[in-house]
Amino acid sequence: MILQQILLHIFYKLNNERTINAAYHLLRGKRSGQTIQDVGIFKLYPHFGLLRKLSRQTFEQEVQTLRDNDYITVDENGYFTLTAAGEEQVSQLQLPYFDGWHYRGNEHIFFARLSLVVQSLSNQSAGIHAFIPVQREEQIQAWCRQFLRDTKYQSNAIQQSLYEEIISSLEQSAMPTLQKELLMNRLTGVGVIGIPWQQLSFEYQMPELDCQLQFVSGLHRWLDAINHDGTRWSYLSKLAEQIRMENVLTGSAYQTAQLYHQGYAVEQICEMRRLKPSTIEDHLVELAINEPTFDITPFVTMEEQRQVHSAVEDYATRKLKVLHTVLPHLTYFQIRLVLAKGEV
Repeated sequence: MILQQILLHIFYKLNNERTINAAYHLLRGKRSGQTIQDVGIFKLYPHFGLLRKLSRQTFEQEVQTLRDNDYITVDENGYFTLTAAGEEQVSQLQLPYFDGWHYRGNEHIFFARLSLVVQSLSNQSAGIHAFIPVQREEQIQAWCRQFLRDTKYQSNAIQQSLYEEIISSLEQSAMPTLQKELLMNRLTGVGVIGIPWQQLSFEYQMPELDCQLQFVSGLHRWLDAINHDGTRWSYLSKLAEQIRMENVLTGSAYQTAQLYHQGYAVEQICEMRRLKPSTIEDHLVELAINEPTFDITPFVTMEEQRQVHSAVEDYATRKLKVLHTVLPHLTYFQIRLVLAKGEV
């Protein structure tokens, strides 16, 4: 199963330095400081928020399967170790493409909009003015009503253009045929009902969750193509509006970042925001993870950065306690900044 493969990849990246709960929080997109930092430190951007509704039961079942297959061991405290067999499996992984860091479940909003618009246009072409909408959420329905009004859908001019945009953008995305078929099979029109996951699972001889993950991967590829050349697909670009997160900082971290970029010192920001220094430091680490141009040298010299990277390589670890023991002249904050920023 794809989820088991994703978990193996995450466990490999975490390098036996976190508990299995770290993977659970990552897949659900938990916006805690620890999870956000794990994303940056261990370079786990693709899988963040990939399964926002993942149940604890399903997660534990998948972990147990990995244990039964002797791919990982887990101690009583939840700390795991990848076995030799697990490392061999990781070396053979061919995971679907994901960009959970920038979409975080919003890809489903895009598809909900698309599916309702397609259903509406299909019924309009058939002269049917009353139908049961495939999407029941009022926010989606309101958005689609406005979209259809703005595009003057009653003139029947949009149908062919949207169809051509879908075909050309799917080709441009270079996604596998399987993913294209899953996407199209989920659409509803006159006389055509989106195929349920259970039926798709049977038809493709794949677990339902695998079908859903392939579907999400396809949406990520599709949205990437649409965002890359938005002027080419005007209708799809509108449907994809505000789906990709450009500002990925948490709300509080964003406020801190604004003040820092205005030239305020950490002590001043603490006073202005009435927050503890440790909280502001968390925000700056988050900024280092997310902003490529963020300069950490005011906090850690280039030589100190090199020392951290050398220690990481020499001791094969990113554990803060170990690195702080090796480099006692550096604070935990400085070490976290370097790990968050990546290579010098």
